Amino acid sequence: MNAMKAKELILRYNQGLCTAEEKLLVEAWEAELEASGEAYVNLSRSGELKQQVHARLIALIDREEEPEAVRPVHRVHFMRRWGWAAAVLLLAAGIGGGLLLKNRQPSSTVAKETVKVDIAPGRPGAVLTLADGTQVELDSMGNGIIATQQGADVRLNNGQVQYDDTAPGTGKMVYNTMTTPRGRQFRITLPDGTKVWLNAASSLRFPTAFLGADRMVEVTGEAYFEVAKDVNRPFNVVVNNTATVHVLGTHFNVNAYGDEDAIRTTLLEGSLEMQQGEQRALLKPGQQAQLAADGIKVAAEADIDKVMARKNGIFNFEGATLQQFLLQVERWYDIDVVYEKGIPRVTFWGKMTRDIPLSGLLVVLEKSNVKFKLEGRKLTILP
Repeated sequence: MNAMKAKELILRYNQGLCTAEEKLLVEAWEAELEASGEAYVNLSRSGELKQQVHARLIALIDREEEPEAVRPVHRVHFMRRWGWAAAVLLLAAGIGGGLLLKNRQPSSTVAKETVKVDIAPGRPGAVLTLADGTQVELDSMGNGIIATQQGADVRLNNGQVQYDDTAPGTGKMVYNTMTTPRGRQFRITLPDGTKVWLNAASSLRFPTAFLGADRMVEVTGEAYFEVAKDVNRPFNVVVNNTATVHVLGTHFNVNAYGDEDAIRTTLLEGSLEMQQGEQRALLKPGQQAQLAADGIKVAAEADIDKVMARKNGIFNFEGATLQQFLLQVERWYDIDVVYEKGIPRVTFWGKMTRDIPLSGLLVVLEKSNVKFKLEGRKLTILP
């Protein structure tokens, strides 16, 4: 969006002609300006004050010509530029009321009372268990060769592990396992060139060299795969020892957390088949196989944006219940959530970058009228 269109958007807002998303965007711009001056941003502010803010916005747009923040279609870029405070506004605007923003830090009464020591977001990190049982903590390792497995060098390179299978090897199949605890995520390139993004609280078991007629790995939790094509050796993913995904070369995501209501495999590119026992489901790009107690069902149109959010560094809370919201929070911030008396019925809408401290998300809970207390790493939802 160029400067002229941005100014037109503000004018349409004043005339009441904006879409819901455009309205949220303009109000987020207002919030950012007011935050810099420690002002209270109320979504029902007076028309005169709105006009003053909009005049300042237009002046800024004229100076910057094409501000990076003015991209309503891709709200992710907007949030990265303006920080978590504006992202909170996008989430909370539908609830009503206002947000108190001060130096881009949470200043709500509840946040002050319950967050004595803030909790940082997750970061890259994992534990690599070698064939002999040796565990390598990847969080603190520097770049270079970290191990040799059956003739293959294992390298750590800028936050990802790579296996070099060009060495002759021993001809013996041995396995390594990468495990990400809560609050960690990691990338790995397998010996065949397949790339895997492992989310928090997940694991991937794989051979140090793919031998034989097929390639097989095992996964728990959540992982995104970009499988190296090899028409002569199919790639199989065993999910939670429950189901198997068969592929030749494709991009797909597996979500198999034990605390979710189903195992979900979403296809982005290529083709794959999900199998449980005698039941099979063939997917086309954009479809999702859901495995629950009653078997495999196929959703014809998966929410790809939501599926890819974690890999892309985003929380996607579109249509999420409080429990779904907090499951993501538990894994990423390594906290435990306890419901003192039932689960409040709250639905969230919006997106946030995953690099904000926990206090940023707690402001969203407060604005949703969810009562809570945080003691150490235990978040209790109050009645």
